Amino acid sequence: MKNIRLLLKYFAPYRWSAFRSILYNILGGLFALLSFSLVVPFLTILFNNLGDVANPGEFQLTSVYIQQFSRYYLSIFIEANGKSGALMLVVFIVIGASLFKNTFIFLANNSIAYIRACTVRDLRKRLYDKFLKLPISFFTDTRKGDVMTRMSNDVQEVEISVIASLTMLFRDPMYIIIFVVYLFVSNYQLTLFAMVLLPLSGWLIGRASRTLRSSSLIGQENLGRLLTVVEETLTGLRIVKVFNAEVKMKKQFASANERYSKVFKRVTRKYFLASPLSEFLSTIVIMMLLYAGGSMALKGTGTMSPEQLIAYLVIFSQIIQPAKNITTAYFSIQKGMASIQRIDEIIDAEEKIIEKENAVSVDGFNDSIEFRGVWYGYNSEPVLKEINLKIKKGQTIAIVGKSGAGKSTLADLLPRLIDVDQGNVLVDGIDVRDMKLKELRNLMGFVSQQPILFNTSFTENIAFSMDVADKDAVESAARIANAHDFIMDTESGYETPVGESGNKLSGGQRQRISIARAIMANPPILILDEATSALDTESERLVQDAILNLMKNRTSVVIAHRLSTIQHADLIVVMDEGRIVETGSHDELMNRQDGFYRKLHSYQAI
Repeated sequence: MKNIRLLLKYFAPYRWSAFRSILYNILGGLFALLSFSLVVPFLTILFNNLGDVANPGEFQLTSVYIQQFSRYYLSIFIEANGKSGALMLVVFIVIGASLFKNTFIFLANNSIAYIRACTVRDLRKRLYDKFLKLPISFFTDTRKGDVMTRMSNDVQEVEISVIASLTMLFRDPMYIIIFVVYLFVSNYQLTLFAMVLLPLSGWLIGRASRTLRSSSLIGQENLGRLLTVVEETLTGLRIVKVFNAEVKMKKQFASANERYSKVFKRVTRKYFLASPLSEFLSTIVIMMLLYAGGSMALKGTGTMSPEQLIAYLVIFSQIIQPAKNITTAYFSIQKGMASIQRIDEIIDAEEKIIEKENAVSVDGFNDSIEFRGVWYGYNSEPVLKEINLKIKKGQTIAIVGKSGAGKSTLADLLPRLIDVDQGNVLVDGIDVRDMKLKELRNLMGFVSQQPILFNTSFTENIAFSMDVADKDAVESAARIANAHDFIMDTESGYETPVGESGNKLSGGQRQRISIARAIMANPPILILDEATSALDTESERLVQDAILNLMKNRTSVVIAHRLSTIQHADLIVVMDEGRIVETGSHDELMNRQDGFYRKLHSYQAI
């Protein structure tokens, strides 16, 4: 029941379309009933079984009156137009009823198509919006392949298994209700007998589908693992080839592929069981009704004539397909609920980085950045311990230390990619958690060790932070970043696509585009996370020149691996195991005989 509510909340914005679909289905069902109920007068005329019919008198809401009314006026029509004319009338009424029925079915399905398209669109949008809101730590703990599976396959599964079943769920119950009411009016004894048999059939079908959702959930998880292997293979293809690991990766893929295949076969087998099982059980029910009704007609103990019994069975047979459709839809929904559950795990995931309701507006950076008694832990393991640091406006602060010392974590606290567990990070004396998030991040530019570029043009990558790209400003930023010359050497200049993740460019070129992007944003505070450590000497010189241009008149926090690049920093902060162990200028730290910085410097000098 809980998962049904999860499903309904996605349809809530389109409830009026759902109501229209239900209304159209009711009208379609009524015209379908009219078509099939005309079997009685058709057979009556054909078998010449009308006889003398008295005037039915005043209107009464009973099956006997309705039958008498129909027979009386049919007899009048036959007297005036003959039996052939009466048959022709029945044929035209059936054709007209069929036209109206199918028109209303089209309108109902059109309403469902609108709900289907809009719901899937909204679902994908909600997932994507949630991805942007979730903290970086969430994606550290989650496999990328699994996240992609939820966005693609799980949403597609919801569309195919659940939303596609709405047509059946909104149409077929209406048909069943309309036909069952008619059957009760025609002969309540036979209908009660059928109503005893149908729940038994439903119980058997429900028992068969009980494990379908759990199997589908396991299947989607295995598909996530499979896509993770594919994503890792494509990302690390050079390493796979260089280390002759093709066979190893083939084994990993084959194992994941086989696990998914086994679960998929099990789910598909249970899903395909729905249709034949429901049809077999329905056949049993209709044959039992045929025997019971036929016995009553032969013995003369019932109120139904043979033609009425035939009409009864014809109309009851029309319940079989809707009931079969509902069974199939139920199996589909059970299968799709596993995907809804996985999607909701993302949508309901905790958003740890939340802007306060009355957040402080920030219009610039005026004085200082301060880390005051900062602690931060990951999975209960402290990464930063009692960090106290003050950075004045215009200063260049270099943060150095061994890998895993907490340097990048410290930098991530400034734009609130993560939040402290204890202590405060202050900008101009205001805790960053009290500021408007967008305005806080507008104060900062970021250049990472691995530059992230998007599969679009140079212009769009450089002007990524802007709603509208000013071409002159883009070119100016590229010149400052020493990127203009190599951009102009490309086929279409600034409109040339850079490829996926910038794979058409060298490492140094990608980094200079990343720096141009930061220049374009023109932030007062700059964070450089080992921006030159992965480059060759020539590229490093060009990038370092670009960085120096970028750092002019800005407050800079430089996370450095190569100590030679930060010797002119105003303050060098040395970190080890999450703590600040030394601070000072390059000369001051080098003068400490047993200092940590001096040891690091000596290792790099060897």
